[in-house]
Amino acid sequence: SEKTDSAQLMTDLCTFVYQHGTDRSKTRAMMCQIYHHALHDRFLEARDLLLMSHLQDNISNVGDVNTMILFNRMMVNLGLAAFRLGKIWDAHQCLSDICSGRVRELLAQGITTGRYAGDKSVEEEKAEKRRQIPYHLHINIDLLEACHLISAMLLEVPNMAAAAGRAGSRKSRIFSRQFRKHMESFNRQVFAGPPEQTRDYIMCASKALKNGDWKKCADFLAGLEVWQLLPGENESQKINEMLVEKVKVEGLRTYLFKYSSHYDSLSLGQLCGMFELSKNEVHSIVSKMMFNGDLLASWENETIVLKKIEPSTLQVLALQFAEKAANLVESNERLLDAKSGRHAFRDDGHWKGDQQRGYSQRRGGGHGSRSQGGRGGRGRGSRSGGRGHKGGNRRPRS
Repeated sequence: SEKTDSAQLMTDLCTFVYQHGTDRSKTRAMMCQIYHHALHDRFLEARDLLLMSHLQDNISNVGDVNTMILFNRMMVNLGLAAFRLGKIWDAHQCLSDICSGRVRELLAQGITTGRYAGDKSVEEEKAEKRRQIPYHLHINIDLLEACHLISAMLLEVPNMAAAAGRAGSRKSRIFSRQFRKHMESFNRQVFAGPPEQTRDYIMCASKALKNGDWKKCADFLAGLEVWQLLPGENESQKINEMLVEKVKVEGLRTYLFKYSSHYDSLSLGQLCGMFELSKNEVHSIVSKMMFNGDLLASWENETIVLKKIEPSTLQVLALQFAEKAANLVESNERLLDAKSGRHAFRDDGHWKGDQQRGYSQRRGGGHGSRSQGGRGGRGRGSRSGGRGHKGGNRRPRS
């Protein structure tokens, strides 16, 4: 039999649905096509379809629980495809909303238990059980958590080091509150034994990366067993090689953020030897940090001359006043939301307004699903009482 081009077959089938199908079938066909592209690592094609279709803006108007579940599964596969290709920022934006709460419920891979289970009626529980995805279609939760936390680590650890290095200058931006919460919990442990679970390995790797020890960080990440779950020949080896290169780059940036204040100058050759990068790569990374204002330094041949500029007393006081005023405004908005009944608090106690405002706003409609005129966040799902807040990735609603 002749070999079938699955991409062309999917395109032909979806084109037929676009021409003759209903609005619901067209939406689901678009999601299936994006899902198919993501499965085969065609991330750019999947992203372009998502941007052109504006699914993230219109998903709240669908009103169909099964379609919302398909949307969540599509976004997760899009994030996994971005991670496999080394697009860390894109992967984090696609996975952050889904992985910040009840993942199994959002993906229809498990029944809600605990304090939320009592809010559902018998009919709602039966409807939720009927919506469950067959086991052979499940997305591995450990693999999903690993990709999400590693992408958050590569973004957040240099950011935390930069914030510590410029303490008092300005309030740093937060990429992942959930990662910071896990990191704080890990650092509070009196005794930390050898890592056992996926999250423990990543927290140990994050601690090593924060100290500038990129080799130890890479060893922890390479020791994860979840990479064996990736389909394809030598796929785990490719992932490990990609992660080593990413860890080298972020390790260099973290090292410069954390220890640059202790040096008057740094040798290009010394940095190349420490992080096993070529001179062109180190020169490019350092120059980019200088251009963005993250590193106050200049080049003199192959030497980085660091500049120490201390803010004046007036500047320090002005920055402290601005930070206190911002905290006061944030507290007032939290109180206002609580009194007005808009329920802008997330399940983990963080305010939804603090969440990143959107991949879609930065990318012209991008991957991250947004609410219609509201703060980013997640729906409340199939809970009785009508407390659902329409937000990014839609929780199934009975």
